[in-house]
Amino acid sequence: MTSDLIAVTGASGALGRQVVDRLLHLVPPHRIVAVVRDPAKLADLTARGVQVRHGDYDQPPTLERAFANVATLLLISSPELDTARRVAQHQNVTAAAIGADLLVYTSFLGADRPGPGVTEAHHATEAAIRATGRPHVFLRNPFYTDAFVHAGLRASAETGELTSGTAGRGLNTATRTDLAGAAATVLTTPGHEGRAYDLTGPLWTFPELAEVLAAHFRTPISYREQPPPGPMSYLHHLAATGALEHQTSDLETLLGRKPTTIAHAVSAL
Repeated sequence: MTSDLIAVTGASGALGRQVVDRLLHLVPPHRIVAVVRDPAKLADLTARGVQVRHGDYDQPPTLERAFANVATLLLISSPELDTARRVAQHQNVTAAAIGADLLVYTSFLGADRPGPGVTEAHHATEAAIRATGRPHVFLRNPFYTDAFVHAGLRASAETGELTSGTAGRGLNTATRTDLAGAAATVLTTPGHEGRAYDLTGPLWTFPELAEVLAAHFRTPISYREQPPPGPMSYLHHLAATGALEHQTSDLETLLGRKPTTIAHAVSAL
């Protein structure tokens, strides 16, 4: 294909929007195609010269139109929780992108192996993409630092205590900003075809986070083990087993710098 268009699906989402914003620093806006279910949400990008196209993971005809003349496509994984439907959505994108020279997929750490939960759909999608024989890149993202470092941490300054159910083990999370930067690098530079990048941020622990918060708010904050209620308890349990301590240099290599530390994440927030 002679086109140099770069398309990003899910472009109005938290990660997709940051990828597009990063691309705007690297390539002219007319080369960027932002694919989204509701183009009206990206009117500001249209005004900047980005091609905003309608594309719905559940409607293959819209995807075929959205990917017209696209050379490089970033498939940002669907937020759908049902594994079968999620995989079907990803396969719709893959089939519609038949004319693209390169398909980049935001996968998940550990998706190279079969596994339950969040890993299952990513493993199946990677297998389906490989089976097509088409050029591809897998960006295996970790859990987002943003899920742990948020405005709610200010409550720790008021109570003087931070709790978690992680047993003090390390977490290899990364910020969406860093992961968006890594994706933008892959989309705009050669030499990535056939690669699977395991993207991990610098390890941090909740006791360390308590110290960072204490220094930031200039007040004593102690740490105590207490698993959180709700969905976050699953992530804390994974951390407690050591499942989130895997480390590679892939994210640093793609960024060309050290990934964001927990201290810097708190300061930025």
